[in-house]
Amino acid sequence: MATIRDVANRAQVSTATVSAVINDSAYVSPELRSRVLAAISELNYTPSLAARSLKHGRSQLIALVVADLANPFFARLVWAAEAAVAAWGYSLVLFNSDEKPENERRILARIRMLSCDGIILVPVDVASTIPQRDSEGEPIPTVLFGRTVEGQPTDTITIDNVSAARQVTNYLMDLGHTRIGTICGPQHLSTGRERLDGMLQAMRARGLEPSPQHIRPGEFREDTAYSVARDLLLQPDPPTALYVANGVMALGVMRALADLGLKCPDDISIASTDTIPGIGALRPRLTRTEHPVVDMTNEALRLLVDRINRGVRIDPRNVVFQPSLVVGESCGPCRGQ
Repeated sequence: MATIRDVANRAQVSTATVSAVINDSAYVSPELRSRVLAAISELNYTPSLAARSLKHGRSQLIALVVADLANPFFARLVWAAEAAVAAWGYSLVLFNSDEKPENERRILARIRMLSCDGIILVPVDVASTIPQRDSEGEPIPTVLFGRTVEGQPTDTITIDNVSAARQVTNYLMDLGHTRIGTICGPQHLSTGRERLDGMLQAMRARGLEPSPQHIRPGEFREDTAYSVARDLLLQPDPPTALYVANGVMALGVMRALADLGLKCPDDISIASTDTIPGIGALRPRLTRTEHPVVDMTNEALRLLVDRINRGVRIDPRNVVFQPSLVVGESCGPCRGQ
């Protein structure tokens, strides 16, 4: 592997001149700059990121910690972040907590060792200390994505989860459904709580209350939602409509319907919050709310880079995006209660 000294010898300049060209830190004549760049190309030299970090106090690394890479929503987040960080002059380091607090704690310790300049975190452990602190005890700039942690003074990017659930539930009630069930997310997560709250608020505003037997936890997992949906739909008095709190669980529910020989929306109406790639190919097309993932990701990076440049001791910013209702063919008029 070529070193900076090898480049200097090839270009017949000093290592200081090579460093000045790489870091654009001092004037170098066009002739010498051309020789250095040619030598870098010929030797396939890559500057040491660690060395540059020591010199400039920045690693140019942003850590992205997602909660579940198997969830296509987070895969879209990764795709959007990869495209965006380069425009800011950073590289992305990706971690997956798999919705496990112990994994999150281990990952955050690793991020401190890597001296990442900032973190975009989809939190799974509400007990995590936020903001994270580096090896010198200084807060690491952090933006929470998609989920909030109560009482933590940190920048956040979310959607209006309550509004998302209200939109879907109101649509179902407008179709005449009063016996509405839900497969909800974990209640220790803000997304799980807020989506269930939105559904309950919408129903109570019309004098309705869901049966406790029709409220089931799905853990934001497809397989769990599949099992829960089978049990729920085999009850003697199942709901006529089902609100599913994310797109991954909606896939599990639709699979359960098929295995039970039920038709949607003839036998039951299904609607969800959140979408995932490829869900538009399902038949019937799913009624759901959609989230502007790319816009949310770009805003998260804008806030993070701004905090990196300006320092962490500024007031936290909370940006809430609004979901939009997309009407498919998975919901129909209620045919009896």
